[in-house]
Amino acid sequence: MTSPSTSPRRPPAPGQAGFTLVELLVVLAIIGLLATIVVVNVLPAQSGAKVKKAQADLALIEQGLELWRLEMGRYPDAAEGLKALTVPGAMGPALKRLPDDPWGRPYNYRIPGEDGRPYDLWSWGSDGEPGGEGDAADITNWR
Repeated sequence: MTSPSTSPRRPPAPGQAGFTLVELLVVLAIIGLLATIVVVNVLPAQSGAKVKKAQADLALIEQGLELWRLEMGRYPDAAEGLKALTVPGAMGPALKRLPDDPWGRPYNYRIPGEDGRPYDLWSWGSDGEPGGEGDAADITNWR
């Protein structure tokens, strides 16, 4: 005699195998709800991270400008622009590469700067236009 634990299993009756359509729809609804929660919470953090990256880039470029000024005795003029920081001098380039802002545009440089600053550095933010609010606000070295 065979014991109940070793007896062969009977195949399920027709209509009893697998998942029902309602069960699948409930699972899809739960996955959709979780995806919505993730998107709502992650996207604002991404725009904040881009603003912080732009601020870090401006600080890096400022350091490059100071190194360049120490070697050359002046800041790059408007014609030379920020690209001058990547040209090797006696001590090498001030920056290995010039980063673009997080939205894929070059940073802006003006010499002399306004309000008595030696230079101004800025990104127009996500919208690429002057002014704006939130992640579209300008990111500058003077604020």
